[in-house]
Amino acid sequence: MKLAIGATALAMAGMAHAGTTLDRVMEKKAMVVATNSGWPPQSFLDDNNEMVGFDIDVSREIAKRLGVEVTFETPDWQTLTGGRWQGRYDLGVGSVTPTKARAQVIDFVGIYYYSPYVYVVHKDSEAKSVADLKGKIIGVETATTSEDFVRRQLEIDAPGLPPIEYKLEPGEIRTFADSMLPFDDLRLGPGVRLDSVIAPEQTAQNAIKNGYPLRVIEGEYAFREPLVVIAEKVDPEWTAKVGGLIEEMKKDGTLATLTTKWYGKDYSAD
Repeated sequence: MKLAIGATALAMAGMAHAGTTLDRVMEKKAMVVATNSGWPPQSFLDDNNEMVGFDIDVSREIAKRLGVEVTFETPDWQTLTGGRWQGRYDLGVGSVTPTKARAQVIDFVGIYYYSPYVYVVHKDSEAKSVADLKGKIIGVETATTSEDFVRRQLEIDAPGLPPIEYKLEPGEIRTFADSMLPFDDLRLGPGVRLDSVIAPEQTAQNAIKNGYPLRVIEGEYAFREPLVVIAEKVDPEWTAKVGGLIEEMKKDGTLATLTTKWYGKDYSAD
């Protein structure tokens, strides 16, 4: 009898959550997006202290199609990807990789683009292949797929992707709290603090564009990851609603236009 009552209570609790985020956003005509503030060109503060970047443009387009205003919050990465937001944010648009661990705590609303991860070295480095990085000092942003990859623990939760190949044998792994901090160490020279950084191709090319004396090891992708918009695990209707909008944005070429605007090429194609 107690089991039956418990099951009923759980079912009622689930029903109570249905539509809560969607209703809140549509009633307020406002949406709060969790993202990053220091990850160019995905999302960053410009000279006017305003949020700009690819993820910001995607968020604004979703809001436009919903007919609501959008504001941004910038929690730390673990909070953004950890779920249990308690209504503080309505969506997370922060170039999040869908992993099996994250699937337990957040909803994957939809894949909106893909990112190849590359090996970055100083322009004066003698390294020409991944094999040349054996035993070297590798820098990655902490609590990201870069760290999971370099530690051989990466489990991307998306259908149709080839298995991850681990060719790198690092000597030492150094982690950084921000996506640009590893590049700041690498720019000092090959082996001064780091020998290589593993990062999204878009982030690496942006650093090079901004004058960092770096280069990408050509033809040696670490892995190719899908990036998803995320939501709290409380409202399937909200997840489905925004997921439909992302599919529309993919089909009508909006995501192709936005990736080309910020990255110089189309990263949205499946």
